Amino acid sequence: MSRCNHPEAQPASWWTELDNSVSFGVWLRRRRMALGLTHAALAECAHCSVSALRKIESDERRPSHHLAERLAACLQVSSAERAQLVEIARGEKRLERLAAVSPVALPPPPDRSDGLEHPRSAVPEFDPATPSIAVLPFVNLSDDTANEHFADGLAEELLNVLAKIPGLRVASRTSAFSFKGNPGIDIQTIARKLNVAAVLEGSVRKAGRTVRITAQLVQAASDSHLWSESYDRELDDIFAVQDDIARSVVQELRSRLLGEKADAAASARVQAQVQAATRGRTDNPEAHERYLLGRFLVDRLNPDDTVTGISYFRQALQIDPRYARAWAGLAGAYSNQADYGWAPTAETFALARAAAMHALELEPDLAEAHAELCWVEMCHGWDMNAAARHCKRAQELGAANRSIVVTASVLADSLGHKEEAVAWARRATVLDPLSFIAHGNLALRCLNSDLLAEADAALEEAFSLNPRAGLLPAVLGTLRLVQGRADEALAAFRQEGIDALRLSGIAMAQHALGRHTESEATMRQLIDSCAENGALQIAEAFAYRGDPDRAFEWLDRAYVQRDSGLPQVQSWPLLRKLHGDRRWQPFLERMGFKSGAR
Repeated sequence: MSRCNHPEAQPASWWTELDNSVSFGVWLRRRRMALGLTHAALAECAHCSVSALRKIESDERRPSHHLAERLAACLQVSSAERAQLVEIARGEKRLERLAAVSPVALPPPPDRSDGLEHPRSAVPEFDPATPSIAVLPFVNLSDDTANEHFADGLAEELLNVLAKIPGLRVASRTSAFSFKGNPGIDIQTIARKLNVAAVLEGSVRKAGRTVRITAQLVQAASDSHLWSESYDRELDDIFAVQDDIARSVVQELRSRLLGEKADAAASARVQAQVQAATRGRTDNPEAHERYLLGRFLVDRLNPDDTVTGISYFRQALQIDPRYARAWAGLAGAYSNQADYGWAPTAETFALARAAAMHALELEPDLAEAHAELCWVEMCHGWDMNAAARHCKRAQELGAANRSIVVTASVLADSLGHKEEAVAWARRATVLDPLSFIAHGNLALRCLNSDLLAEADAALEEAFSLNPRAGLLPAVLGTLRLVQGRADEALAAFRQEGIDALRLSGIAMAQHALGRHTESEATMRQLIDSCAENGALQIAEAFAYRGDPDRAFEWLDRAYVQRDSGLPQVQSWPLLRKLHGDRRWQPFLERMGFKSGAR
């Protein structure tokens, strides 16, 4: 099982989010986390004790003037802003002034030069002056609530187009759509939470073949309208409306925020960029609507809706077999089925690969298709060079896509490049600050890299965003086992919804607590119920319990089953007891990992 490595959610600075409850201590904690600093690392940099730092973060004390200056320097606050920050920290200025402190720059992954192929590792940082925007879900004003997918899809399509425009920073879908159904939140609050300068909002009223779309671009700082327009069109014209909105938004942002001259040359550049960003699209409105329905359902991430979503993708492709994005969407749906054990692994991954290949044959520069092929090659084909090639191309074409960045972190972890894996994972949390998936993924990458304090903090953030999320309890339980907190590990594993992860975790925690009879009984239950799709978890439990022979027996079964989690086994902390066994390296080589390559 592999999607436990995807506890899958445009830059946004969640560490500078301010509301009425935010204190300096909260701001300090978020800033520290954004920079990837543990308490110990920041305390060492600022020449203070960890206990003193914890008290400042919990607002039990204020820092001295000199300590506040050192903290500002360690937290990469600009020289021009440090004096004001010190005054805020000392209680001499109002907390609202924290909103004026510049956000942390995005951390680019480190360069690598070891001769292996990798995802693109030198991603340029965003320029603070780059125009930034969030696209909110459009309000569905149709009489039929079933048209909600159409309103959401229109906003998401605009978001995806804008995210591919050079020189424009777009808040991710997960974070922007988290405000859906909350009409009481004002634009300025939303913009502050997402760290954007402008917000695009709108509404859709659909009746039969007729659609009325209104859209408005609002500058957050002044709460003023930069642009607005209404469209009364036939459904056949929906793509022209989307493109017109995208062109208008880009031109207005560049003109108003950058002072770019709005002449014919600028208009032509924007037109060309929008055209490039819409590659892989269909011209058929019926195929498009079925694609939107498919994506709407697959995004719910449950087996029944995924099956229905696949049906809609296939309908879209029956109408327009050259619809590259629908092929990529179908590939992603099949990958989900295979990864989560909702369908036979080998056959379903084969369908995913074929669909992604069809997408690339139709549109070689479709970022989503490269990302899907990367995942298939990594998790099922076990061809890391091919996975790296597709990941690099996906990054070049869609560097602001959180899912692509998370995939890059998983691939780097599989290759044993832990610093790079954590760097990509940190970047994903900045791109999508309100996504539990991004924070859960960061927790797992940090856990695998022994950055336990940061893993703890990332998990806390993930649970705060989605307390009932699956997969997170298993990550928390593993972290607690590594930390030697077996009682807490047992409680966490018991909350996991996926049987193989829950039972294997419980068996390991019981073993750590010395409850060996109970652990044996849980292992029998695990084998009886999960042998067909949980061989890797069974191997992990045997390894942790100190039974290498049974562990390798089940690793071999996982290999035969083509378990999609196997490429990441060397990074898993609970399998480290096997690393010194003479059978470990031959097993890795059997999977295609060369000695010393990881």
